[in-house]
Amino acid sequence: MVRPSVRTRFVGARLTAAEHASLKRQAEASDKSLSEWCREVMLASLNGQAPKNQQSVGTEVQAVMAELVALRRILLNVLFRQANGQTLTAQEMQGLIDRADSDKLKKAREQLAQAAELEMQPEGNF
Repeated sequence: MVRPSVRTRFVGARLTAAEHASLKRQAEASDKSLSEWCREVMLASLNGQAPKNQQSVGTEVQAVMAELVALRRILLNVLFRQANGQTLTAQEMQGLIDRADSDKLKKAREQLAQAAELEMQPEGNF
């Protein structure tokens, strides 16, 4: 029978009050103690992964975000052309749709990642 590994080593870091409060909020949002949350984040980073609670946004959220990104891109292009007195042919409109669809998931993931990074920043660092 294999015995589970026992944690015997300690890692510490000095933080500002704002940094500590921000980390504590993240831990509480994950229903974990601060030390448990920090351990999970550090080990996930070491392994090149996102922490379990942030592994990935649900596929439904990614799909909705991707559609919003595509719609935004199409809408802004159409409005910009109309504001400049241009009209769109059916072929040009299809081109806009195809370009928006081609990278919508990648753009959605980038925006979700940016939002997650902003959440992790200590308060006052915007």
